[in-house]
Amino acid sequence: MMTIAQITSEIERFAPLALQDDFDNSGLQVGNINQQAMGILLCLDVTEEVVDEAIDLDCNLILSHHPLLFKPLRTLTGKTYIERCVIKACKNDLVIYSAHTNLDNAYGGVSFCLAEKIGLQNVRVLRPQKDSLFPDALGSGVVGELLAEEDEMSFLERLKAIFHLETLQHSPLTGKTIRQVALCGGSGAFLIPDAIQQGADVFLTGEARYNDYYDVEDRLLLAVLGHYETEYCTKEIFFDIISKKIPNFAIHFSKVNVNPVNYM
Repeated sequence: MMTIAQITSEIERFAPLALQDDFDNSGLQVGNINQQAMGILLCLDVTEEVVDEAIDLDCNLILSHHPLLFKPLRTLTGKTYIERCVIKACKNDLVIYSAHTNLDNAYGGVSFCLAEKIGLQNVRVLRPQKDSLFPDALGSGVVGELLAEEDEMSFLERLKAIFHLETLQHSPLTGKTIRQVALCGGSGAFLIPDAIQQGADVFLTGEARYNDYYDVEDRLLLAVLGHYETEYCTKEIFFDIISKKIPNFAIHFSKVNVNPVNYM
């Protein structure tokens, strides 16, 4: 029989925990990974509704991108949704495991997945990790080329269609065509200088500050798609990792909408 530890080891083989950023808390969040795996629920964030969904589906492993626990718990009284998730998971022998910035920084991780959806060629890491035990193919963001040049508005409209966006934020149009694309899922605005240095025509990410739209000037187009929207594909990455190694196992995509940002 397959243990949960064997499943999480496959995730770590693809995205070693040593790749995570210093601020992060990827890895085991809650539970006993040595128990037999009954089913897996894949999600972006862990909420009470997601935990209930796992229980209803007889899944004893919740695999999320964002860690439930970023900071140590000082109490466990059920006062916050995080505490309630931990309590409910423990009561039901659930394991909660997260792969966050280690999945962001892994070869084939979040940004690579986005690049594939957009149709980029010759994809390489935008900011390789320094002093890493791992190859230079690991790091933050990616940069690549489109098969053919596109005008800015057509490219932005295509992004809205690909990622099913209700709205998309962008800096003033530069009037240039787009061929070289840099991107980073989630909060990737820190990579804007790298994108400019690489000569990118556009930089895509999930979040940016107000002044970022000014600071790019006309050096590139900044397009902000939404944090949730640029990391939704993590569930696809998890599925591919697990299904290739453990075919015919009960893997479920969470149907709970955990995006905390609403539009009207």
